[in-house]
Amino acid sequence: QVQLVESGGGWVQAGGSLRLSCAASGFTFSSYYMSWFRQAPGKERDFVAAISQRGGLTRYKDSVKGRFTISRDNAKNTLYLQMSTLKPEDTAVYYCAAKSYSWGSIGDMNYWGKGTLVTVSS
Repeated sequence: QVQLVESGGGWVQAGGSLRLSCAASGFTFSSYYMSWFRQAPGKERDFVAAISQRGGLTRYKDSVKGRFTISRDNAKNTLYLQMSTLKPEDTAVYYCAAKSYSWGSIGDMNYWGKGTLVTVSS
């Protein structure tokens, strides 16, 4: 059974940091590109960051470049998102997602987690 389980969300003041984790099971994690998406209240889900199978390539939404870092540990089947200098506009439910053998897009990810809420207060 495939599972993606996010953790690490919570409440933080603006300027603070959080690290999200996504524990994967039930599929060959190292064969999948992994991504983080987020959905703010009243808005559509959108892309945040992605990482290639071995971690050598990464992509970021412009507004998080320099503040967020995506990484993965294939030995632990875990994806991470280190978030720093958080802003109120980063408040959202954060989801991890997996796509086999390519970057994929929001519409064709193979697997999704259920999300973890990040709230940034001003």
